[in-house]
Amino acid sequence: MHWADVVANEVAGTCEKPLIATGISPTGIIHVGSLREAITGESVRSAVEGKGKDVRLIYLIDSFDPLRKRYDFLPKEYEDHVGMPISKIPCPCGRHDNYAHHFVQPFLDAVDSLEVNCEIIWTHELYEKGAFAEAIDMCFKKRKEIIRILHEVSGKEAREDYAPYNPLCEKCGRFTVPVFESYSFPSVEYRCTCGHTGVADVRKGDGKLTWRLEWPAKWMIFGTSAEPFGKDHAAAGGSYDTGKRIAEEIYGCKAPYPIPYEFVQLKGVGQMHKSLGCSVTGLDAIKMTPSEVLNYLFLRLNPGRVIDYDSGMGVLDIADEYDRMERQFFSGEYTDAEENSVRAYEIAQHNHAPKELPLQIPYRHLVNVAQMADTFEGVLEILSRTVDISSAAAGDIERIRKRIECVRYWLNGFAPDQVKFSVYPTIPAGIELTMNDKAFFLELVNRMNDANWDAETISQIISDVGKESPIGMKAGFKAIYQVLTGKTAGPRLGPFLASMDRQFVINRFVQASKHGL
Repeated sequence: MHWADVVANEVAGTCEKPLIATGISPTGIIHVGSLREAITGESVRSAVEGKGKDVRLIYLIDSFDPLRKRYDFLPKEYEDHVGMPISKIPCPCGRHDNYAHHFVQPFLDAVDSLEVNCEIIWTHELYEKGAFAEAIDMCFKKRKEIIRILHEVSGKEAREDYAPYNPLCEKCGRFTVPVFESYSFPSVEYRCTCGHTGVADVRKGDGKLTWRLEWPAKWMIFGTSAEPFGKDHAAAGGSYDTGKRIAEEIYGCKAPYPIPYEFVQLKGVGQMHKSLGCSVTGLDAIKMTPSEVLNYLFLRLNPGRVIDYDSGMGVLDIADEYDRMERQFFSGEYTDAEENSVRAYEIAQHNHAPKELPLQIPYRHLVNVAQMADTFEGVLEILSRTVDISSAAAGDIERIRKRIECVRYWLNGFAPDQVKFSVYPTIPAGIELTMNDKAFFLELVNRMNDANWDAETISQIISDVGKESPIGMKAGFKAIYQVLTGKTAGPRLGPFLASMDRQFVINRFVQASKHGL
């Protein structure tokens, strides 16, 4: 049974209207690994929905978190904003409401493209609306019990000056510490390190709970049934363990079903940290990979396993694997070992798989075609030479269009040089051909003139002529690539040439047979 179904079985039995919560703290550039939480949450939501439950998925943006330092990707003037809530810090580009909005919007665009069915909730707005007021009141009144729980679970020193709530200084705009003995709901005094003294109202956005108290407070506010979160929170004595005790003993509620997940690693780079910036963002990932394929990438492995994200050739490999699982889903023919992968394909469609097998065109072939045509109409024209698309449904054409867009984005920033090429309008300058090379091309022309123009026939002709020619097959392949693309290697020649206009190829080989004469 797929892991999402296992979790759904647990969650569906807890209540009639389960709620799945996910979230993010947009303090910096959001990397592709952060998509794992959103996709995990959506997979559980759709699986619970499939069991007939009225289920919600919320996405909590921790926009009231402080900027802890000036990261390398920020201008020097942001040094002045360290310690302030990111919802109150200016947008770096000037086009968004604030710092938090600037960094989270591209990620929200990516989540939207993945068709994650969630409700976006901003934490700073919850504080402003007084949603945390009850929890804050409980934390002040039970501060000593909280100190004991944190010490017992985490093993850290039980500090008597522990502050469960940090007021926001109205003068410097940074979080500070309260005067505990002054608390009387809804007010608490504070003395900021900047020298200012003031009073915070816990019913307003005048301060926030510390993380280990804020997280379980969200469980209480929303009645969270299940929540995916990074493995660091799941460590013994970590924030989930303390949150569970705080929820039960302070807030009087239950902790949600935990779904801890492993990190996503860039292949060859190592674990990614959003606060340090990264080379592949969530939006990059969705722009270079069709949404359903990206969903599948995250769903095919149990959350407890590390995902190695390869933005190079791995993009092609996962697309090929997805297409293979799609064929097996519709054929019903797969091994026991492949069952979970086939189910991952289905969940990747949000449990709404197509009614019949879509038109499949190998992703690697689309990589070649995308470099042979400037327009989508040109793409379809080239494809029509090797694939019957005359009866393709509108959905099939749209799928091709989306995949071509993804391929082009990948080619423009992440694809290795080995897959890039362009077909020259004439033989590239600097190409030198021997007399044997020219004889090789002339014989190709003689045999191709009256032959069928398909990948298998073309491959056979090239193989036969190469074996008979003094230059041999290997040098023959190299010569063909050179006169077409200026490179010595490239796509598989049969499908590659079959995708081109027959007369264009023959004319180029005729030109090659006379090159330099």
